[in-house]
Amino acid sequence: MKKIALALCLASALGAVIAASPKAEPTYPAVVTTKTLYAKTDLRGKPAPKFEVETWLNQASPKTKGKVLVVDFWATWCGPCRHLIPEMNEWAKKFEKDVVFVGVSDEPAETVKKFMTDTPMNYSVAVDPQKRMSKVLGVQGIPHVMIVSADGVVRWQGFPGSTEDPLTAEKIQQIVEASKAGVK
Repeated sequence: MKKIALALCLASALGAVIAASPKAEPTYPAVVTTKTLYAKTDLRGKPAPKFEVETWLNQASPKTKGKVLVVDFWATWCGPCRHLIPEMNEWAKKFEKDVVFVGVSDEPAETVKKFMTDTPMNYSVAVDPQKRMSKVLGVQGIPHVMIVSADGVVRWQGFPGSTEDPLTAEKIQQIVEASKAGVK
């Protein structure tokens, strides 16, 4: 009986310590400097370029104020880009309240529209043949993703399938939580 009482006291004390422990503050993902970026300009931790596209294909310009923005530079002919689309669809559904997902291609609008008839893209899709944002980043390989927190700072950038720093739902969630908490 004494052993049970002692065990209950210890469990209770441990529970009180855990409950009283301060919750860890949200943080943005650490910048992985060892990964190949596939872009000339590393904007991680810096202000994002002006968000510009030429034509929206499947909906009007999304409302990004107060939300995290995920921009995927992609093309219809790119195998890794096509492979990412189902994940982007899942993430767009999972994070629909907090994140705006946008796919930007530099191809002609008709090429992308035709592609979309057979491949569902359940997020905003646009074309920008002038490559305005892509040029600022100096994108050299696609897919290339840039994630911007609500304060306009790039929090993740690179090839989403990178083995050194893969883009995951957990990483997006981390960015959302830090963005909501107003972490600088």
